[in-house]
Amino acid sequence: MASVRFTVTPTKAEDLPGLSDASPDISSRSGARVRFGSRESVNRSEASGGPATTAGGAETPDHSSVEQGDGNSKISSVYINNTHGGDDDDFYDKNLALFEEEMDTRPKVSSLLNRLANYTNLTQGAREHEEAESIGEKKKAGKSPQMGTFMGVYLPCLQNIFGVILFLRLTWVVGNAGVLQGLCIVFICCCCTLLTAISMSAIATNGVVPAGGAYFMISRSLGPEFGGAVGLCFYLGTTFAGAMYILGAIEILLMYIAPKAAIFESKHPDGEGAAMLNNMRVYGSVCLLLMSLLVFVGVKYVNKLASIFLACVIVSIVSIYVGALVSAFRPPTFPVCMLGNRTISGHQLDDGQCSKTLLLQMDAAPEEEADGNLTAVNENGTMTPTFDPSLAPPLLEKTTYIWKQFCEGPEVNATCDEYFLSNNFSQIEAIPGLASGIISENLWSSYQSRGDVVEKSSLSSSRQAQPASTQQPYVFADISTSFTLLVGIFFPSVTGIMAGSNRSGDLKDAQRSIPIGTILAILTTSIVYLTNVVLFGSCIERVVLRDKFGDSVNGQLVVGTLAWPSPWVIVIGSFFSTCGAGLQSLTGAPRLLQAIAKDNIIPFLRVFGHGKANGEPTWALLLTALIAELGILIASLDLVAPILTMFFLMCYLFVNLACGLQTLLRSPNWRPRFSYYHWTLSFLGMTICLALMFISSWYYAIAAMVIAGMIYKYIEYHGAEKEWGDGIRGLSLSAARYALLRLEEGPPHTKNWRPQVLVLLKLDEDAHVKSPRLLTFASQLKAGKGLTIVGTVVSGNFLQSYGEALAAEQTLKHLMDKERVKGFCQCIVAQKPREGISHMIQSSGLGGMKPNTVVMGWPHAWRQSEDPQAWKTFINTVRVTTAAHLALLVPKNISLFPSNSEPCAEGYIDVWWIVHDGGMLMLLPFLLRQHKVWRKCGMRIFTVAQMEDNSIQMKKDLATFLYHLRIEAEVEVVEMHDSDISAYTYERTLMMEQRSQMLRQMRLSKSDREKEAQLVKDRNSMLRLTSIGSDDDDDTDGERDRPTSAAGGASDSAEHHRRVQMTWTKEKSSQYRAMHSGCSTPEGFRDMLSMRPDHSNVRRMHTAVKLNEVIVNKSHEARLVLLNMPGPPRNTEGDENYMEFLEVLTEGLERVLLVRGGGSEVITIYS
Repeated sequence: MASVRFTVTPTKAEDLPGLSDASPDISSRSGARVRFGSRESVNRSEASGGPATTAGGAETPDHSSVEQGDGNSKISSVYINNTHGGDDDDFYDKNLALFEEEMDTRPKVSSLLNRLANYTNLTQGAREHEEAESIGEKKKAGKSPQMGTFMGVYLPCLQNIFGVILFLRLTWVVGNAGVLQGLCIVFICCCCTLLTAISMSAIATNGVVPAGGAYFMISRSLGPEFGGAVGLCFYLGTTFAGAMYILGAIEILLMYIAPKAAIFESKHPDGEGAAMLNNMRVYGSVCLLLMSLLVFVGVKYVNKLASIFLACVIVSIVSIYVGALVSAFRPPTFPVCMLGNRTISGHQLDDGQCSKTLLLQMDAAPEEEADGNLTAVNENGTMTPTFDPSLAPPLLEKTTYIWKQFCEGPEVNATCDEYFLSNNFSQIEAIPGLASGIISENLWSSYQSRGDVVEKSSLSSSRQAQPASTQQPYVFADISTSFTLLVGIFFPSVTGIMAGSNRSGDLKDAQRSIPIGTILAILTTSIVYLTNVVLFGSCIERVVLRDKFGDSVNGQLVVGTLAWPSPWVIVIGSFFSTCGAGLQSLTGAPRLLQAIAKDNIIPFLRVFGHGKANGEPTWALLLTALIAELGILIASLDLVAPILTMFFLMCYLFVNLACGLQTLLRSPNWRPRFSYYHWTLSFLGMTICLALMFISSWYYAIAAMVIAGMIYKYIEYHGAEKEWGDGIRGLSLSAARYALLRLEEGPPHTKNWRPQVLVLLKLDEDAHVKSPRLLTFASQLKAGKGLTIVGTVVSGNFLQSYGEALAAEQTLKHLMDKERVKGFCQCIVAQKPREGISHMIQSSGLGGMKPNTVVMGWPHAWRQSEDPQAWKTFINTVRVTTAAHLALLVPKNISLFPSNSEPCAEGYIDVWWIVHDGGMLMLLPFLLRQHKVWRKCGMRIFTVAQMEDNSIQMKKDLATFLYHLRIEAEVEVVEMHDSDISAYTYERTLMMEQRSQMLRQMRLSKSDREKEAQLVKDRNSMLRLTSIGSDDDDDTDGERDRPTSAAGGASDSAEHHRRVQMTWTKEKSSQYRAMHSGCSTPEGFRDMLSMRPDHSNVRRMHTAVKLNEVIVNKSHEARLVLLNMPGPPRNTEGDENYMEFLEVLTEGLERVLLVRGGGSEVITIYS
C-alpha cells in the first residue's frame, strides 16, 4: 500500500488529510495504486542499487523520503504547466493524459471519492463552508460522530416536545373543550407537526444540515430572503418559548411548591391577579438571569443536566398513567366543596368545613369541635343532627368560616346572599376514577367567559339570585375560552420537532436517523397527548378540569391529583422539566441567531455573529435574554403561548412550502434519501399551518406575517448576494419559462405595447461609459417597467478579449445599480463594432421578451474626426434597426439631458409630428411624464401643413385624435409655404458635397501611404502582398461598399495584379499616387471647386433648413424636442450627406430626441 502512504500537500484536489492505511478500499478503487506501483518500478529500474519494497508493500525509509521530497516539490503546481520534466509524466496517470490540462478544474474521480471519504459534515459547494473545511484541515481531526437514532434524535425530540403545557394546561383544555374537541385540537396540532416532519425529513436527507437547523433548510431551499425572514421568526419563537418555560416554572413554584414565597400579596380579591403577575415578573426575571449565566458559563453543564430533566419528564408521565389505572380500583380522596352547582375555592375553607353551620354541645368549650357535633350538611344541606336529639345534651348552632363570606356577620340571623340561602352545600370527589363513567359528562365542550363561576351542570341549584360577585369564594374563570384560543395555547406543546435536525453533525448516519427519530418522537408524543386527553376526561371531575389553578382542590396541581403515588411527583417533575426546557431554549436560540448573522444576509445582525474564543455566542445570548425578558414581563403563560405559536407555525409553513416546491419543480439536485414524501402532503401541512395561525389568533398571525414581510423586504432591498440554489430561483425559472412560452403565442396587442429597450453604450479605453446619461434617459423612459437590456461591443477576438468583456459587463452593472435601472447586461466581442451591434440587435432577448426599441447616442464631433467609422457605424445601426422593424431613439446633446436628481421646472415637451410611423411620438412624452423629472412639463404637438392642406380642419382633427387617445396636449398646425430654394441652401449643399469629396480623397491618400509602407516591407512575399490587398479592401469601407460594374471589376482585378507583380520604386509610387489621388494636384482642387451640387441633395437640404427654421422659432425654449428621424439613403454614397442633413435639421436646439418608429402601431384609441 505504498501508494496510499504517499504524502502530498492538501492543495491538490486528491490529497486530503485523514487518508491512511485504514481505507484500502478507496485507493484500490481509484487508479492511484496502479500509477504509483508503475512509478515505483520505474524508479527501481533507473536507480541502480535503489531502495526496494518489502513483501508487504511498505517502502523503506530512504525511498519514502525520496517520495516525500517529490511530493513537496510539486507544491506550487496544481496540475498543469509544471516544470519538473519527466517527473510530471509519472505524476499524472498515463491513462488520463488526455485530460491532464483540465485537472485543476476537473479533478479525477478518485480525488472526488477521497474527498467524500473524508467528509466533514459540511455542505459541498457553499463557499463559506468550504473555507471552514480548509481551516479545519489544519486542526487535529476530532472524534467522528457516533450518536445513533435513539440518543441523537429520539430523546432530544421527546425532551423538546414534552413541556409545560402538558402539566399545566392540558387538563384545563380538556375541561373547556371536552374530550371530543380536545382530541380534535391535539390531532390537528399533531398532524401539522407530523406532516412538517415528513417535509423536514425530505429536506434534511437531501444533504447535510449543519448548525442552524430549520433556518439552514429554509434558506438553502427558498433563498436568503425567505431564509432570513423565517429564520428570525424561528429565533423569536424559540426565545419566547424560553420565556414561556420560565413562566411555567415560576407558576409551579409560586402556586404549588412555595405559595408563601410570594413577594406581592393583595388583601382584596380583585387585586390577587395583578399581585400574582408582579410576582411572576420578579421571579421570572431572576430565573432568566440565573439561566443566562449558566448558559454563558458553559453549555456542557446544560447538556449534563439535560438527561436529568428528561428523566423527570418521563417519570411524571408514567406516574399519570399509573395513577389513572389505580383510580379504577382505589380513587384518591380529593373532596370538592359545592354550593348548589357552583364550585367553592378550597383556599376559603380555613376551618375545613364545607357547611353553613355547626352544632356544638352545650357543655363543650366553644373551641372544641368534636366530630360528633357535625351536621349532615354534605348530604342534604340542612342543620338536622345525625343523632337522636332526645338522647343528647342540648346543642348550640354556630356558623362556619364560609358563612362570613356570604353574610354580613357571623350571626345566624344575619343578612345573607340569596343564592347562599336557597342552595345547600355538598361535597363531590375530584377523582371519581377510571371506572366511574364520568367521561360521559366530559365529552362535550363547555366554554366560559371571563368572570364566570365554574359550575357542575348535573347538580341542581336555585337560579333566583344575582350573578356571583368576585368577593365571594367561588372558583372563577380568569379568561374567556374558545376553540381557537385553546388551539393557540396548546400548540407550543407539540413544537420542538427540529431538535434532531439541529444535531445532524453529531449523528453517525444523519440521513437515516433524522427521519426515523423525529417521526417516532412525534408519534410517541401524539399518542401520549391523545391518551392523556381520554384519561383526564375519564378520571377527573369536570369542574376540577376547568379549574386552571386547582383552587377547588386546595391549590393542588390538577394533573397531580391523578398522579401516583403522590401529587408531588408531578409537581417536582414538571418544575425541573420546565427549567430544563427553558435552558435548552436559551442555549439553542443564540446559536440560531449566530448562524443567521454569520451568513451575513442581514447587515445589522452582523455583530451577533461574534462570540467568545471558543465560539460561544455571547452577544447573541445577551439579545436573547433581553427579548425573553419582554416575554416574562407579559407574565401570563396564556398570552405568551399564542405568540410563539405564530412564529413556529410560520417556520413550519415554510418548511412544507420548501419541500413542496422542490418536489414540484423537480430540480436535478432534489434527491432525498427519505422517499416517503409527496408534494400533496407538504401543501396539506402548509394549509394546516396557515389555518392554525388564523384560527388561534388572527391578529397575531397578521403581526407575524408583517414582521416576516418586513425582514424579507429588508434583505431584498439590501441585496443578499447569496446563491444557494434555492427553490424560489427554480420557481422563478419555471414561471419565466411559462410566461415566455405564453408570450411566444403571438405578437403583443397595441394596448400592451411598451418600449422594451436595448441601450447601446460605448466604452472608452479605460472601460468607462462615454455617455452614462443615455442610461439615465432610458430609466426615465421606462420608470421601472418592461425590459431593459444594456449592451456594449468590445473590439477584438473572443478568446483573447474574454476578460475585457467581463470587465465591461461589470462596469455596466455598476452603472445600472447607480442609476437604479432594473435589467440585463449584454457584452459582445466582435472584430468590428458595427458587426457586434448588428449581432446584438439580432440576438438580444428571448422569445417574446425581445427589445422593440433601440436607444443609441449621437456621434459627436463626427465632422472633425478623420476616422469615418463612428458615423458609418451609426448609419449602419439605423439601417439594421429599420431592417429588424425596431424603433430607434437617438438623443442628441445627451450630456444636457437632466439627471434623475434634477427635475425639470415648468416647461414643455414639444412633439414635431411630421410623418406618422406608428404613434411613437405620441406615446413617448406620455411615458416620460410618468417620471418625476418630466412630470411638471406640459406637452405640445406641432404638425406641418402644406399649401394644399386645410390647416384649420387639421387642427380640429388632431385635437379630436388626442382626445380619443386620452392625452392632454396643446395642438398647433404650422403652415410651410412653397418658396424658392435660397442661396444659403444652395451654398450649404455645395459646401457639404465639397467637404465630402475632400475627405474621401484625403482618406484615400492616407490609405495609399499605408499601402506603400506595407508593400515595401513585404515586397518579397507574394502571398503576403495578396493578403495585404485583401485587408486593404476591407479597411476602405467606402470602396468595399460601393457597387461596381463589370468593367470596374475588371479594372480592379488588373490593378490588383499590377500591385502584386511590380517592384515599388519612387517613380512608380508617384505615378500610382497621381492616378489615385485627385486632390494631390492643383488641377484636382480646381475640379473640386468647379463642381455643381446634386439636385436631390439640394432639395433635401432645403427641407432640413426650412424645418429647422420653423422648429427653432417655435421650440427654442422647450425642455425637450421630439421629431421624426428621416431614414438613411438607399445609396451608401450619400451616408455623409445624411449626417449633414440631420445636423442641419437639429441646429440651434438644446435637447433633441430623434425618433424612428418600428413600422407597427404602438398606440390606440380603443380601450
